[in-house]
Amino acid sequence: MSDLDKFADDIQSQIMKDIEKTYSKIVIEHWKKPKNWGIMNDADGYGKTTGPCGDSIEFSIKIKDKVIIKCTFDTDGCGTTVACASIMTEILTGKTLSYAKGITQTSVLDICGGLPEDSKHCALLAANSMQATIRNYEETKQEPWKKLYRK
Repeated sequence: MSDLDKFADDIQSQIMKDIEKTYSKIVIEHWKKPKNWGIMNDADGYGKTTGPCGDSIEFSIKIKDKVIIKCTFDTDGCGTTVACASIMTEILTGKTLSYAKGITQTSVLDICGGLPEDSKHCALLAANSMQATIRNYEETKQEPWKKLYRK
């Protein structure tokens, strides 16, 4: 191993130690290996929201008998945004729409084990994006033609 490789390994190790002091295991797990990434072409509901930091999250959901049977996401955001969106897809799959409607920033923060102050907006963005997705599902269920005009 060259001196440069050893230096890079040492830096990476220090960065991971700092991250582990700041973020919970669940956040790190979903940041490193996000679940359910991608948007479904045949989604029953779709929503995209952009937060004040400029990050966006978009969710797509499949519904059967008022239960979310599949939930996926895409984002252009930071690692914390990725983690919050990924966690959201995991916790909502198999849950009812009424349960999903109750998801808030506080809910996401609790599931994440908390986030640093400057990352809490990522939990809000995930919650707001999911609420937009549910609204879209309910609107297109009432007026199916609107599904044809999704962006």
